[in-house]
Amino acid sequence: MKNHYDSAPPSADSGSMKGFDPEFTDIVDYILRITYRIWEGKQTGLCHDYYSHDCPVYTLAGYVEGAEQVTQNTLRTLSGFPDRTLHADNIIWGGNDEQGYHTSHRISTNMTNLGPSEFGEPTGLAAQIQVIAHCICRGNRIIEEWLVRDNYSLAQQLGVDPQDYARQQARRPLDESGRFAQWLGEEIERVGRQDCERAPYPAEPSAAIEAFIGAALQNIWNARMLGDCNLLYAENARLHASARPDYDGVDNITRFYLELLGSIPDARVSVDYLCSKSMLEGSHVAARWTLAGHHTGSSLWGDPTGAPLLIIGESHYRLEDGKVMEEWLVFDELAVLTQVERARISSVISSEEN
Repeated sequence: MKNHYDSAPPSADSGSMKGFDPEFTDIVDYILRITYRIWEGKQTGLCHDYYSHDCPVYTLAGYVEGAEQVTQNTLRTLSGFPDRTLHADNIIWGGNDEQGYHTSHRISTNMTNLGPSEFGEPTGLAAQIQVIAHCICRGNRIIEEWLVRDNYSLAQQLGVDPQDYARQQARRPLDESGRFAQWLGEEIERVGRQDCERAPYPAEPSAAIEAFIGAALQNIWNARMLGDCNLLYAENARLHASARPDYDGVDNITRFYLELLGSIPDARVSVDYLCSKSMLEGSHVAARWTLAGHHTGSSLWGDPTGAPLLIIGESHYRLEDGKVMEEWLVFDELAVLTQVERARISSVISSEEN
């Protein structure tokens, strides 16, 4: 089965691939090839070759562990969207073959809803959404993954009301094992311990772009220095954010931060991993981040519930002359809305019991 992923050229800065099959020229080649084979090639059984038997996959919609569960979830998705294609917009990576490569794989995925899915009966409608898969890879296998997908936009494009869907999901138990609920609680507690201290910026941001991005995110999110958006973003920067029209210009990008902080005023953000690469059109940085706080504001998601909320997200930045010109930010807002609706249902049940 010949395809453009089976002839991917090696990266200019490719690292050692000890422990990986010799066919893979570098970690980018590895990710491109296995993604194509599993999804577009529909060789879903290869998940057992390329995922460890106990690999955790973290999403806000649920917790998956191990190659068999990954295989089953892939089959469920393909059953509803059998023509799904995945275009790799960018892969930014860090690490090595000993401790593990981190790959931040930003994908534009196109699909048609031709079968029953989690959203209901087939609609026959086509959709395109953004996905970022952050994997840790070692010894020819993915050993840990964080998956963020713009399911809010997917629901809208399929003609499904996101609020109604979130209410339906909120009535279901989190999971039978309790592992997902445990992970949510642990993450909310971990991220809530992030400090609010201002971080120093590197003297030469263009020479230390990961440190620059990390400091800016700490200062904007946790120290509440939203004016630092002017330091991070170019005047004519563009932000592509999940389920929203693009934010053009630094003033509108600042408004995005205000919308989220207005809904979760006590939010804390943990920047969990940063990696970067240089290309002809500038430097690229990937940031995996987690946000936690309480829904006590009304900017988004309706009347405040006071519920603890968790968001896992990933951003890709393109920088020129030491400032961000373009950002792609992906998180599952439909799953966040489900957390809000779950709190509303719990509140109603508590009121009825009292």
